[in-house]
Amino acid sequence: MTNQMQPTVRRRRQVALVAALVMGLPMGLGACGGDGGDGASTATEPAMSTAAPTSAAPDTTAAPTTAAPSTVPPTTAAPLARDGVPAPEASTVADLLALDRPIVIAHAGGDFEAPHSTMYAFTQAALVGTDVLEMDVMLTADRQLVVQHDDTVDRTTEATGPVRDLTYEQLSALDNAYWFSGDVWSDQSLAAEAYVFRGMRTGDVEPPAGYTADDFRVETFRSVATAFPDHVLDVEIKIPNGADGQPDMAWAYEGAKELAAEIDELGRTDSVIVVSFDTSVLEAFRAAAPDVATSPGLDTLVTWYTGGEVTFAGSDTVFQVPPFYGGVEVLTADVVARAQAEGFAVWVWMDDTATQETADFYQVLLDRGVDGLLVSRPAVATALVGTAG
Repeated sequence: MTNQMQPTVRRRRQVALVAALVMGLPMGLGACGGDGGDGASTATEPAMSTAAPTSAAPDTTAAPTTAAPSTVPPTTAAPLARDGVPAPEASTVADLLALDRPIVIAHAGGDFEAPHSTMYAFTQAALVGTDVLEMDVMLTADRQLVVQHDDTVDRTTEATGPVRDLTYEQLSALDNAYWFSGDVWSDQSLAAEAYVFRGMRTGDVEPPAGYTADDFRVETFRSVATAFPDHVLDVEIKIPNGADGQPDMAWAYEGAKELAAEIDELGRTDSVIVVSFDTSVLEAFRAAAPDVATSPGLDTLVTWYTGGEVTFAGSDTVFQVPPFYGGVEVLTADVVARAQAEGFAVWVWMDDTATQETADFYQVLLDRGVDGLLVSRPAVATALVGTAG
């Protein structure tokens, strides 16, 4: 399939030139589309003098002059959409769990409403009143901890290949909104015009007001944690495959240790909850960050569900579970009540996005008493629980 980007006609250069002529100023450097700007040209324009030429002889006895104060107003950056994000009702895990209502957790920022795991998606989710921002993390070739679900870039960008084989510089140049079309994580079978954010990362298409090209790149954990200091973060440590196609547990352990270190450096110990399907990965994380809240691994939850003997970690706070597992409906009202009676909150992630990412199904789960909805449609869920912005 041939991927053709469709550039729009850009007029920022003409607008800037007119502004410069009106104000009597030289053209400055434009923002760089790959490093946080909007894709405008970075070439400088020669200064243009507005003084009329004169043929009078020079006055060799001219009195010293004092420059008049500048009347040019200071330039200000365009406001960012992120500046309008409201403070969430709870900014720590403890305060979040003490809320007397269900909460909304935006899966990858809400990947049915915005491009998966982009700053644009996280911002949009926060703007509509989402309580928690959910993300997955793994290491790059140069050991940068990035927000990324799949162990390849194939599903969301114009490129292919394993994340662990790419440096962050290489990853961040990619268009992480390339395959987003809405109402689905990624569908690569559509006509080019269906991919409504394609080209914004590269500067070929103008981003929405309040956003820049960088809002559509692959992000680091650090950048998202810094951008949303008041939001609780729900972070899953992914287990990428190695060159042999098998899960590389050693690389996942390294990712767990790096996550622990960054949480500590950022002062986010009380505002992050960490999960992994694999209990040994969680053990590696807990050893490095014993004070950070966690969710039990899959094998622990299965054992608990079937009535086996389980010893939970002291940091285990929330069960993160699907409605169905192995074709069995596991999230009944009785199971929810049992978990809550044992001191755990219950957050639900959708295992069948084609049928479950709807207001009706969200309401079914709320009626069963769940404490949190981990969803791809945060705007829909926040409207149900009454936190919509």
